[in-house]
Amino acid sequence: MKYDYLIVGTGLYGSVFAYEAKKRGKKCLVIDRRNHIAGNCYCEKIEDINVHKYGAHIFHTSDKHIWEYINQFAEFNNFVLTTIACYKNQVYNLPFNMNTFSKMWNIRTPQEAKDIIKNQLAGMTIDEPQNLEEQALSLVGPDIFEKLIKGYVEKQWGRDCKDLPAFIIKRLPLRFTYNNNYYYDRYQGIPIGGYTSIVEKMLDGIEVLLSTDYKEFIKNNPNIADKVIYTGAIDEYFDYKLGVLQYRSVEFETETLNCDDFQGTAVVSYTEREVPYTRIIEHKHFEFGTQPCTVISREYSHEWTIGEEPYYPINDDTNNVLYQKYYELAQKNKNVIFGGRLGQYKYYDMDKVIAASLDLVNIELSN
Repeated sequence: MKYDYLIVGTGLYGSVFAYEAKKRGKKCLVIDRRNHIAGNCYCEKIEDINVHKYGAHIFHTSDKHIWEYINQFAEFNNFVLTTIACYKNQVYNLPFNMNTFSKMWNIRTPQEAKDIIKNQLAGMTIDEPQNLEEQALSLVGPDIFEKLIKGYVEKQWGRDCKDLPAFIIKRLPLRFTYNNNYYYDRYQGIPIGGYTSIVEKMLDGIEVLLSTDYKEFIKNNPNIADKVIYTGAIDEYFDYKLGVLQYRSVEFETETLNCDDFQGTAVVSYTEREVPYTRIIEHKHFEFGTQPCTVISREYSHEWTIGEEPYYPINDDTNNVLYQKYYELAQKNKNVIFGGRLGQYKYYDMDKVIAASLDLVNIELSN
């Protein structure tokens, strides 16, 4: 059978395109090397709790059109992300706000906090930050840096802050209000029942092959489709012939606990370098669960190698230059379109993934 589009990857980018293409009468085949749909937003049910298998996914957007679009496929609850950081058994609110400053310095008013930070910065003699440590110190001073930034960043990147480039922390927002909301976006929530059912609805009536590797599949089916929408890694597609793009990867240690509430909130970051994991996710809190047990996931950041799951593109100058070379190579192949986080070597929030896929729909399927 001949298809209009072979779509590689069942994440949001590929699934949105498949859904819209089917609506316009196009015949699509969707494949994925994993044994499940939905990419990194896949949820698996454990003890009646929707567990975010590849890390916490909170849908947030200020784009009303995207919010209305995703609400076609699920009813969203009113979950709003508020996170806390644990440093030497002391708990602080994130992002940095008046609750953080009050706990750290035993103060109450915004002016007191501003004065303390101003005094700390006055003692800094960093004109041109040469590394991440100097950049962070020049923005927030030593107290916040030592307790809430240094250890976490070093675990996340696997390097000392002095050995990381300054651009990683271009700015560190300081909120002088008692507002713990992580995002300012107007529309926020978690789909009731998890994300997997959203993708199931998008792919309803579309042929899907799981546990299917693109390279093997296309070798055996070279003329299966007129065009390919490829959401895998762009350098892997070209067999890494120009070099390997770098990522950070994450290992998840998931555990079911015989208690109804482990940490009292969905996300707790651990900012001490001595604690090996970066954060703990307690999944039931995303949907206000009342189950008698709970499921937690500890996250361990590490260097990515070929064959592992890539998560966070390392968009430094070296990698961006290499990606541009792959992009120029890809432009020569008019029958393959690269999209999504791996295809475009770019970290995407979910709303931006959907928007990018819909942009492609407008270009490809507008006639």
